Amino acid sequence: MTQVLLDTHAWVWSFTDDAQLSAPARSAIEAASVVYVSPISFFEIGQKVRHGKWPEMAPFASKLGAILRNQGGIAAPLTPEICLHASLRIWEHRDPFDRLLASTAEILGIPFVTKDSVFGELNAFRCVW
Repeated sequence: MTQVLLDTHAWVWSFTDDAQLSAPARSAIEAASVVYVSPISFFEIGQKVRHGKWPEMAPFASKLGAILRNQGGIAAPLTPEICLHASLRIWEHRDPFDRLLASTAEILGIPFVTKDSVFGELNAFRCVW
């Protein structure tokens, strides 16, 4: 059983069929038996839409749950263990969304599909791009 966790941009690019999604990332998603999206990605998209920082996502914001279900994806757990790990880990990166996503991938022990090179600093899980 192959599982992956998608970074927010990777998930968005997967359902908008954006060419920015790399071929290896697309292959990893297609090959996975379980594709996780963190609830924190929903929050991140909503925050950015509300603040006008991602207006392209406004038409999708209220439909994100249905989009994930239609893709056959699963909401990743957001447990107290993941939240504490994200808050206590020694890592200079301060973005709370990224910290939670990294901890989710690490605690679940699954690859993380992301274009963002900042996650490579951790060496705690495999990044796919």
